[in-house]
Amino acid sequence: DVTQSLIDENVANSTDFKWLYHLRFHYNPEAENMTEKLRICLSNAQFFYGFEYLGIGDRLVQTPLTDRAYLTLTQALHFRMGGNPFGPAGTGKTETVKALGAQLGRFVVVMNCDESFDFGAMGRIFCGLCQVG
Repeated sequence: DVTQSLIDENVANSTDFKWLYHLRFHYNPEAENMTEKLRICLSNAQFFYGFEYLGIGDRLVQTPLTDRAYLTLTQALHFRMGGNPFGPAGTGKTETVKALGAQLGRFVVVMNCDESFDFGAMGRIFCGLCQVG
């Protein structure tokens, strides 16, 4: 679908936003450091693959909304910020964040911040993060 849409829209330049809008993987075999051999790009954001094994995850249906969420979240990560998808229940927010984390090879912690989420729960999360690095 992506290839056909790029052909239909006559995308012929690597700086065209319609090309930059999609998640791209670049392999550099000459990189000195093993963790820098695989680079993931979306728009102007670039990340090195995290090599975190997460098992075989569920497949996520790619929709235009998923692509926009990926773009928004990767731009936030690029600027060292976080993301907070918002919307009605059952629309795939959690699955989208987890799928993006799997694409980046990163472990993702999703927190449900409802009224039962207090300082004790936050403290337990931070203690766990400190213990594992």
